[in-house]
Amino acid sequence: MVVAVTDESGSGTLLLAATPLGDARDASPRLAEALATAEVVAAEDTRRIRALATALEVVPRGRVLSYYDAVEAAREPALLEALRGGDTVLLVTDAGMPSVSDPGYRLVAACAAEGLHVTCLPGPSAVTTALALSGLPSDRFCFEGFPPRKQGPRRRWLAELVTERRTCVFFEAPHRLVATLNDAVEVLGAERDAAVCRELTKTYEQVRRGSLAELAEWASSGVRGEITVVLAGAERAGPTDPAELVEQVERRAASGVRLKDAVAEVAELTGVRKKELYEAVLTARG
Repeated sequence: MVVAVTDESGSGTLLLAATPLGDARDASPRLAEALATAEVVAAEDTRRIRALATALEVVPRGRVLSYYDAVEAAREPALLEALRGGDTVLLVTDAGMPSVSDPGYRLVAACAAEGLHVTCLPGPSAVTTALALSGLPSDRFCFEGFPPRKQGPRRRWLAELVTERRTCVFFEAPHRLVATLNDAVEVLGAERDAAVCRELTKTYEQVRRGSLAELAEWASSGVRGEITVVLAGAERAGPTDPAELVEQVERRAASGVRLKDAVAEVAELTGVRKKELYEAVLTARG
């Protein structure tokens, strides 16, 4: 079923607005105008959005209410009602674009289902900023959000990236960065190139580039701030002798991937026949 976007008199607009990653001067004039004029401002952190408004020398005239993960579902009916009644609802998160690993997706989906108008004020994004700064190929990339917190699921998540040829961007909490990088070394290989981007656009911005092993060693002394990781894609070429690929298969299997799936992944990546590679693994295991 296709739902058309309505433009009927009396209907409001959900306005998704990107906010600065750290430097208030990155805010667009349109964001300042929207903060001053929207009937409702739904903010992930009301204190931060009021501080941003002060920095931009604007005073929100509408209601400012909290809209974070734990209250998304509870806030949705009232926000939809405001939109049906003709209000402009400005949706902002702490930094970057709403709905990109931040609150917003559910409300956009609900508006789309009803045919309510949704538009966007483009602006800062940690995903594309980190990608541009990483020095890694940017013609094709994917975004993976946050890795799982526990090691087992995280290693299985990393195993899915073993054959991913696109550059991958993901977020990570600073206190879990070392564990994630160490798991990446084990699952993806120590030599895979990556970049860790810290505190983008802020006073202590830092971009550290190198192999996963080098980055894991660097991070072991402790890293603070907002973290975005950019991971190089898998190389298409590889050794053609199945016996030389056994270690790659076993590394994937150790991360929780079924042996047959691990063989299939490595075979696809390197171009060897699955049957020959599977036989080589069994031979190596004795």
